[in-house]
Amino acid sequence: MKYVIVFESTGNGYSAYVPDLPGCISVGDTKEEVEGHIQEAILLHLEGMKEDGVEIPKPTTEAMTMLIPNVA
Repeated sequence: MKYVIVFESTGNGYSAYVPDLPGCISVGDTKEEVEGHIQEAILLHLEGMKEDGVEIPKPTTEAMTMLIPNVA
């Protein structure tokens, strides 16, 4: 499965979360660090859901980056 991961600069590092997996988040000093941590967080999150007998949600979130021209 492919899940959308949202990365945000926090001023003193980065955070990441997965909209389709509420509560699945990670933080780190660099984006590269957070990328590794969020992958691990996703795997642990899904493993915990399986152990608890919770249905794994199918990915539904889509993302897009759009360039918006300056409006003067």
